[in-house]
Amino acid sequence: MKINIYYGGRGLIGDPTLYVLNKIQEVLRELNVNVERYDLYEFKNNIVTLPQTLKDADGVILATTVEWYGIGGYMQQFLDSCWLYGDKEKIANMYMCPIVMATTYGEHDATKVLTEAWEILGGRPITGICGYVADVSELEQTPGYARVIEKRTEDMYRSINQKLPIFPNSNQAVKQKITFTQSLNLTPQEAEQLSELASDDLYVQKQKEDIQELASMFKDLMNVREPDSTMFLQELKEHFYPQAGFSAVYKFCMPEAQLPLILNVNGAEMECHYGEAAAFDVEMQVSSAIMEDIVQGRMTFQKAFMSGDMKMKGDFKVLRMLDLLYVFTAQKA
Repeated sequence: MKINIYYGGRGLIGDPTLYVLNKIQEVLRELNVNVERYDLYEFKNNIVTLPQTLKDADGVILATTVEWYGIGGYMQQFLDSCWLYGDKEKIANMYMCPIVMATTYGEHDATKVLTEAWEILGGRPITGICGYVADVSELEQTPGYARVIEKRTEDMYRSINQKLPIFPNSNQAVKQKITFTQSLNLTPQEAEQLSELASDDLYVQKQKEDIQELASMFKDLMNVREPDSTMFLQELKEHFYPQAGFSAVYKFCMPEAQLPLILNVNGAEMECHYGEAAAFDVEMQVSSAIMEDIVQGRMTFQKAFMSGDMKMKGDFKVLRMLDLLYVFTAQKA
């Protein structure tokens, strides 16, 4: 029997999950189980290739530490890769034991996430271990905890060895009926090659450059107008509504423009130009297409921010004033 362990923590000294995993590995080796552990933080540049390591495993342990909220980025990335590149037929017959130790609130929620994710992948989750441990010395100095770990590990071994049936669950039923991923009709060898390419930073960067080159070419063919030194300036001047006693400097960074758009509001006066500002109160990242929607009255500044179409740094109260300072036609009605 072979069991793979995928650890999604950061490998810090005093991580209670590492203590639990070491005890589990001791018990499994005594049971003559072949154990292979993958510390995901050591594979952060090629996590997408790890689903291929599931092929020769009979069961897996997904282990993570809740340090502030959730299962952590490494484990989430691994599960994403299993969904995109994993062999679903292999996963469907594979048992998974979740191990979650928390140094803050949330171990039960994280265990539920791992369990539901494995069910949606089609696998078979079994009872694992979760707990809150503020100091790993509590585990080391309490013999009862070691016995609990040994008992759960033996139960996991029996479940995998005897291939105990798992009751059907609604997650798998819902997945079969309403969720799907786009089928690429890849052979296992092609899926492995694709996952390796996805982890190749140079290959991915080259693909991004090719996409940008194609996008630029199509813009030229379609005669798409990009921001120039006067775009949006006239609209902002015509729709400026001064607010008594208010002054601020806004900086709009648009990917398509070489220089940022600067709005300098000082009471009843307002200046706007493309250039640099020595200091500003709010900096925004927004595309020219979203700015076009705003000045045409199809969207407000606050709505663009709340929907994620515009990102900002600075004082949110100053950002909210934009919709009072600039009232466009569609908003007046």
